[in-house]
Amino acid sequence: MSLQLDKYLQELELLVNIDSGSRYPAGVRKVAEFFAEKFTKLGWQVQWLDLGEDVGPALKIVNRPADKYDLLVLGHMDTVFPEGTVAERPFKIVGERAYGPGVIDMKSGLLYAYYLAEQLQTEQLLDTANICLLFNSDEEISSIYSRSIIEETAKKAAHAIVLEPARASGANVYLRKGVGRYKLTFKGLAAHAGVNPQEGASAIHEFAHWCTSLVQLNNPETETTLNVGMITGGSAANVVADYAQAQIDIRIKYYREAEKIQAQLAKLQAQPLDTRVQVEVEGGLTRPPMENTAGNQKLGSIADSVAANLGMKIDWVATGGGSDGSFTSALGVPTLDTFGPVGGLGHGVGEYIDIPSIEPRFELLMGIVKKY
Repeated sequence: MSLQLDKYLQELELLVNIDSGSRYPAGVRKVAEFFAEKFTKLGWQVQWLDLGEDVGPALKIVNRPADKYDLLVLGHMDTVFPEGTVAERPFKIVGERAYGPGVIDMKSGLLYAYYLAEQLQTEQLLDTANICLLFNSDEEISSIYSRSIIEETAKKAAHAIVLEPARASGANVYLRKGVGRYKLTFKGLAAHAGVNPQEGASAIHEFAHWCTSLVQLNNPETETTLNVGMITGGSAANVVADYAQAQIDIRIKYYREAEKIQAQLAKLQAQPLDTRVQVEVEGGLTRPPMENTAGNQKLGSIADSVAANLGMKIDWVATGGGSDGSFTSALGVPTLDTFGPVGGLGHGVGEYIDIPSIEPRFELLMGIVKKY
């Protein structure tokens, strides 16, 4: 038995045509109900995990209760698209591509997880193997609610595989940058800019001082990026601003770069341009970098060998985007990422999956898992 493409595409259409944005819990729950029903019928045990009112639930699915897992499979049920997106552009097939919100990121990968479980069970490969599948609902917002669950589960796993999509070129990711978010809030003193400016303390001027200092931490050599992506503040051109706020995105290849940024923020707080301006710093590193560890390299070699036996070749690339594989890898769990189908333009109106990639990529996944 192997993946049946027609059935797979029918189920993918059903899943894609469910709005399941990270901030639309009702839609995510529908996706969870779909998988809970299928895995329950398969005889697996499904545990619903409440992540709070702001997001949908997570699912923990195991073939049997166990204290340790031979394999942890990660996927996410949420997309970046708001409610109503499906009505605007539902699932469709044009030529050798299928389109729709979340079709490649990553409802197609979630389906892989089910068919993986089904085939392992059909081939009677689970008599002594303990498998755990963890589907969260907040990956697109940095897994801020489910991170502790992922890490707690990962500590019990010998290996992890993430069913995020392969790159549009068909390549797999072996290295991911760490991701950080900061929100800086500046509270100054308002005054008339022409009559008594000396009595004011400008939140915007203080922000400008910080911004000038922080952007110098961008470093092409270490591939560190710091982007001030959003700013708000002030009330009028002739008023010394008593308020400003900035939101910053950071991407790092090495932990030491995060420490450097944190140290600079602390220095700026300790040595402000105007001591009358109060500055609140919120945030930090939301995802650690996924480094090319020895354990990951070993799994990569297994994947290369399986691919060669199937007449395929894996190209390994680095990326600045994050995934939940960063959490497992940072804990020392050997991790493979992006072993879903091939597709591209994720998060955009043209998001697609390459239909011809579905079956061979699944065979690659099965071959690797059997080697564990």
